[in-house]
Order: sequence, then structure tokens, then C-alpha cells
Amino acid sequence: MQRLMMILAGTTLAIALAGCGTTTGERALSGAGVGAAVGAGAAAVTGGSVTRGAVIGGGVGAATGAATDSDDIDLNRYR
Repeated sequence: MQRLMMILAGTTLAIALAGCGTTTGERALSGAGVGAAVGAGAAAVTGGSVTRGAVIGGGVGAATGAATDSDDIDLNRYR
């Protein structure tokens, strides 16, 4: 259960922070960095390979950042 919570928390953090940046490339880079850090941390806590966790997390973070549009992260909109 603790492992699942760590993975969910890391995924949520990676998705939330993947939107940092003004261009698609910047969001992909920030997502990759955050994803790698979260992946390495989750792997260290769960006893997995830190390198593998960083690579997987970086890939997921980069993909999430690249897929995020600036409209997805505009929190100042009022409807």
C-alpha cells in the first residue's frame, strides 16, 4: 500500500509540474527533470533500481510535459 501511495504521489507531482514552461520544449524539459527526480526517489524508497526509475520517470515526465498545452495550465481563467 505504501508503494502504491508513493507511485501515485510521484505521478501526481510529475503531472502537476510538467506544465512549467511557456513552450512545448520547455515543458518537456521540466517534465523530464521532475519525472527523473520523482522516478529515482520512488525507486529508492521501494528498493528498485534508481537508474531505471530515473529513466522511466524522465521519459514519462517528458511525454507529459510535451503533451501539456498552455491552455491546460492557465489557472487564471474564469468561466
